[in-house]
Amino acid sequence: MNKTIILFAVLITACTNSPKVDQAVLSEVETYLEGYNKKYQELLIPSTEGAWKLNTYIQDGDTLTSKLAEEAEKAMVEFTGSAENITVANKYLERESELSPVQVRQLRAILYGAASSPAIAKEIVDQKIKAENAQTTALYGFKFNIDGQKVSTNDIDKILESSDDLTKRLSAWRASKEVGKELKGGLSILRDLRNQTVQALNFEDYFHYQVSDYGYSSDELVAVCRDMNKEIWPLYRELHTWARHELASKYEEEVPKYLPAHWLPNRWGQEWSSMVNVEGVDLDGELEKKGAEWVMTEGEKFWMSMGFDALPKSFYEKSSLYPLPADASYSKNNHASAWHMDNADDVRSLMSVEPNTRWWGTVLHELGHIYYYKTYSTSEVPIILRGGANRAYHEAMGTLIGMASMQQPFLEGVGLMPENTEVDETQALLKEALDYIVLIPWGAGVMTEFEHDLYSKNLPVDEFNKRWWELKKQYQGIVPPADRGEEYCDAASKTHINNDAAQYYDYAMSNILLFQFHDHIAKKILKQDPHKTNYYGSTETGDFMRALMKDGANCDWRDHLRTHLGSDMSAKAMVDYFSPLMVWLKEQNKGREHTLPATL
Repeated sequence: MNKTIILFAVLITACTNSPKVDQAVLSEVETYLEGYNKKYQELLIPSTEGAWKLNTYIQDGDTLTSKLAEEAEKAMVEFTGSAENITVANKYLERESELSPVQVRQLRAILYGAASSPAIAKEIVDQKIKAENAQTTALYGFKFNIDGQKVSTNDIDKILESSDDLTKRLSAWRASKEVGKELKGGLSILRDLRNQTVQALNFEDYFHYQVSDYGYSSDELVAVCRDMNKEIWPLYRELHTWARHELASKYEEEVPKYLPAHWLPNRWGQEWSSMVNVEGVDLDGELEKKGAEWVMTEGEKFWMSMGFDALPKSFYEKSSLYPLPADASYSKNNHASAWHMDNADDVRSLMSVEPNTRWWGTVLHELGHIYYYKTYSTSEVPIILRGGANRAYHEAMGTLIGMASMQQPFLEGVGLMPENTEVDETQALLKEALDYIVLIPWGAGVMTEFEHDLYSKNLPVDEFNKRWWELKKQYQGIVPPADRGEEYCDAASKTHINNDAAQYYDYAMSNILLFQFHDHIAKKILKQDPHKTNYYGSTETGDFMRALMKDGANCDWRDHLRTHLGSDMSAKAMVDYFSPLMVWLKEQNKGREHTLPATL
């Protein structure tokens, strides 16, 4: 997850200047923007430091940390949302044709940032900040337990990934959802406060505000997500049918019409890759021998082999990379994230790295964010435009390297697999599909549609769980083990519903983009089969990635994509990549009932 306090521009302006340029106006605007960027960075540092501590040092009864975080964030939002900045930015944008493209982008970024905390809605903004910090504390301070015994989320994940005992799995799955009960009221409050905050600057609602970062309306974004699901639906439908039969055989049960949630190897059913063990590959065993520290350092070496610099010493000194000791007097957020503390040199990561396959991919993913931060942190990109070309670009950079790190030639090169290992290529492709394809209906379907209904349609609080499970069934073909009434709020057990609201479609879009990027690297740069690539040591690949990264948000993402790939965003590269698997799945599913509809 890209956890960073960066204000993204709504990049919808043309990148051309009027022939008539008033140099005095340009100079005046530039002076204003230089002052804004300087002040923004000064306030960003204590704000992110406060948020960092709030996520890495959670103690029962500690109100001081939350208070200090609130104060730092208040100072930031009072500046970004000030009436003066809103007035000045609007005034200069009235002369947009006389300004440079980078000036226009910064002014639009200022207005976008102001909408999350406008001074004209100060009382609401103050309430929102307090409510968000309270929700964070409740989420990450929650004590999970199974049958009265305290467990971590890692413990729950291990049960769901590996246990064949359905009773044990059911207990773990139910335990993972208990936190939602405590968060439901807070989510309802946050929905109202978030909507009211952005409506003060004429956004329709919080969902509309978030999608405007892509230059989309709410309806356009939902349509884009539905199109993504339609493109991959035939493959997902085959995967769903295969999974129903595979899991029924594993648990020695009747084949269900829909997938029971606790049968799947993930708390939310968002990826199923651990259902498949690829013959000839024992990454968990090899990684266990090497240890968690090796996972981190080898991840860094991968990036360095492509021509990127070593991480700064401060990264290792200030990050929180490993699980806390069992007897620790405090807890921390166990959700992996990358942090750009000052939009300059201070980069950190919050993880709980263990030497296993899941964390191997996660480490490479988070380092993707870190190196993206470092690449666009140059004098050519203003402080407030140091973000991804869009949010999905940031996720794509991380996930692209995570995927590349799992391909056989790469694994052989770093010593995680003996050379010339016989690997079942179909099973390897299946494992990838159970990650990348399965995420699309979850991210572009369930999460997007739920949050659209939550914010844009003001979904009644007494229908939260009902709507959640309707969408789970429609898009994922997943049902709960038993009826889940409105005393639960299973949606709120997902971090992003609380903390990174109304933007989960970023992950689905990033999966589409990463296959486009990978297809280009494999075919145009490495001249390798996209299923058998090795980026390690390819400085040409590093050069291409730097070209994608270096502009940050100082570009129009759609123009940027056409410039570097020669195409618009499309799932074609993803569908082509998995076409051999589609043939195999159809053969496996001959004579089986498909319970999902042929079309969405």
